[in-house]
Amino acid sequence: MSILTSFPEFVRPRSSGELSWHEEVRTAVRNARDLCQHLGLSDEWTAAAQQGTGDFPVFVPPSFLARICPGDPGDPLLRQVLPTRDETIQMEGYLADPVDDSSAMLAPGVLQKYAGRALLIATGSCAVHCRYCFRRYYPYQESPHSNAAWEQGLESLAKDPSITEVILSGGDPFMLVDEQLGVLVDRIADLSSVKRLRVHTRFPIMIPSRVTDSLLDVLTKTRLTPIVVIHANHAQELDDDVGQSMERLQKAKVLLLNQAVLLRGVNDTVDSQIALSERLVEIGVMPYYLHQLDRVRGAAHFEVPISQGKKLITQMRAKLPGYLVPKYVQEIPNEPHKRVLS
Repeated sequence: MSILTSFPEFVRPRSSGELSWHEEVRTAVRNARDLCQHLGLSDEWTAAAQQGTGDFPVFVPPSFLARICPGDPGDPLLRQVLPTRDETIQMEGYLADPVDDSSAMLAPGVLQKYAGRALLIATGSCAVHCRYCFRRYYPYQESPHSNAAWEQGLESLAKDPSITEVILSGGDPFMLVDEQLGVLVDRIADLSSVKRLRVHTRFPIMIPSRVTDSLLDVLTKTRLTPIVVIHANHAQELDDDVGQSMERLQKAKVLLLNQAVLLRGVNDTVDSQIALSERLVEIGVMPYYLHQLDRVRGAAHFEVPISQGKKLITQMRAKLPGYLVPKYVQEIPNEPHKRVLS
């Protein structure tokens, strides 16, 4: 990740929308000690978090931090962002590149794994550092860092008329300022074969104020059909501010989907999965994927057995309408599509 420098002390917003998204990024908690201090965790938890951080620093914005229950190390939101000593344990089969991004690179920052789609690593910076992030070791320094640097990758896409969808990922594409993001979107729209623009982001969850009029204009100003795939793992993440950000996207006619990751101690019960799906639909987002954990080094403590995941999906189908049940999938390197587990 590229956000590694020291910034001013964290400031908790006193009301919704008090901080701009730029200020939220600037005032995010950036080390384990401060995170534990703000949440009233014990010295024991602080020591464990500092040891577990390694070379993947903490990054938690104020609006997300405000949704975490103070003093509870088992809080499902905190578990996603709090380092632990478990991250230092080396487990066989857990890799720096668990989904083999390196073999899918068409050009710097451009990946293609599946027919008809290509993915651009728009930035290495994120709105939050998830401790299970499958790209925590990705060589972001090798990706383009300016609009001019994208020309080689875009030219490679222009040569393939079968590509009808471009996916912006990262990092988080919404970390780019609107002017830079807008230029990139315009260049993608210049590719005659491309019909859809898909953006994978946690920003509307972590920092709902990021969904501005300017951002909506970027997403909707071209001929491309805009799709935003958010990443929420637990209903507790989806407060009223997030709901309002989703409403703004809906009014702009952006299709909204959610993908979650099945995580031990976060959402590995049928009640938590049902609550997530029901809350998503309340705010206008369709449950899309429930991912089996990508086996990235340092995240073994989050893994839920596939047999348990299948059981959860079966239980959800027995209690919910079909549209509320996400596809349970796993990414297997070199397979032509994500493997549907249930």
